[in-house]
Amino acid sequence: MREPKLLRLCQLMLAASLAGCSVGPAYQVPDTPAPAAFKELAGWVPAAPADTLERGPWWQLFDDPVLNELAAGIEVSNQNVALAVANYAQARALVAQQRAALFPSLNLSLSGDRSGVRGQGADNAYRLNLGGSWEPDVWGRLRAGVTGAEASAAATAADLASARLSAQGELAANYFTVRQLDATRALLLDTVAGYERVLQITQNRFNVGIVARTDVLQAQTQLASARSDELGVVRQRAQAEHAIAILLGRAPAEFTLAPLPDWRVKVPEVPVGVPSTLLQRRPDIAAAERDVAAANADIGIARAAYFPNIGLSASGGTGGSRVSDLFSASNAAWSFGLSAAQSIFNAGATRAAVAGAEARQQAAAARYRQTVLTAFGDVEDQLTATRVLAEQQDLRRQAAEAASLVEQQILNQYKAGQVSYTEVVQAQVTALNARRSLLQVQADRQAVAVSLIQSLGGGWQAGSQP
Repeated sequence: MREPKLLRLCQLMLAASLAGCSVGPAYQVPDTPAPAAFKELAGWVPAAPADTLERGPWWQLFDDPVLNELAAGIEVSNQNVALAVANYAQARALVAQQRAALFPSLNLSLSGDRSGVRGQGADNAYRLNLGGSWEPDVWGRLRAGVTGAEASAAATAADLASARLSAQGELAANYFTVRQLDATRALLLDTVAGYERVLQITQNRFNVGIVARTDVLQAQTQLASARSDELGVVRQRAQAEHAIAILLGRAPAEFTLAPLPDWRVKVPEVPVGVPSTLLQRRPDIAAAERDVAAANADIGIARAAYFPNIGLSASGGTGGSRVSDLFSASNAAWSFGLSAAQSIFNAGATRAAVAGAEARQQAAAARYRQTVLTAFGDVEDQLTATRVLAEQQDLRRQAAEAASLVEQQILNQYKAGQVSYTEVVQAQVTALNARRSLLQVQADRQAVAVSLIQSLGGGWQAGSQP
């Protein structure tokens, strides 16, 4: 009479498990500030976190074949990306491990031993047993564990995307630094050549007694300073080249980036009609939102401790003194068990665990909102810099052209004996600084373009929009 009752009890437990009695809170994405548009660019709309959109090769926006080739190596050679890939694989394995807990576990055991007393012979004993156990997920604790593991894996996937985007952005920034330093060095080499000609002119004038020796000394000072500046640029370029090698997973001694004599500065323009929904693709926002989901699942796991742990077990097997007895039905034995365990008193530990899980969820939600705010701020900053640097570039170009004209006029006046060499030096310094400032603002525009792409979570070329 007891066996049918036990069977009916197990059936009820199974039905309750399949009904999905979850004690965890329903997950909702935390509310975040949603401005109608970006202040620095009209026509943009609010964004929401999501990170499942294809980014595409955003570096192709700069139309540089060398950069395209280098960026492709990040995916396979960068060690930070490789680390993130391994972390993601580990997170996926944890999901599979958590999901396996939803199903029964089976084990098969086979044993044999021989024992006896001295002088009385020996006996053999063989046993074959198949056992199984299962914990019905009555309260949703195991499902909450799977949900949390899946959310953590999604956050790890976002971390992988973030590591990839960060490495690509750093590579592009270092590459443009190298190109800007190449252009600066070419400018300084031209300047050195010009200073050498001026020094020769000054030396000739001194030899015939037209000018004082101080003019020659000033010209020598200008030339030596320009040569020193050129050597400083060589050092900076080497450091940027070494950084590129490390990003590509190569030793600096094994990597060389040749100068491009005909390299041209290209800064992609941001289409006004691009919606701010591209902000959805920021990996850090996706990771922060998934962390909130994982913390929400932890609340359900903590609350499940208020309810008893229920388990089912069953086993069946045979035994005997001979191997052939293992296949005899008369030696078969079986067992079926039901267990339930509930903590009666733990001094409020369960309540504290639930409170801690709720606090972690609130903290994760706050981090998520802060990440969204920071993302909006990043985009606003880069849009401001894009607009201001474009205006500065025009002004710097005007200044460089005017300074070059002044330099030439002052030099002509010096040759005619109308001005002192001090004025020549001042004009040369002003012209060189103006040219270098123009190169710097051009490089800054490219760096800001890369930063804007990273702030948006990817490129904005056709076909990449949601």
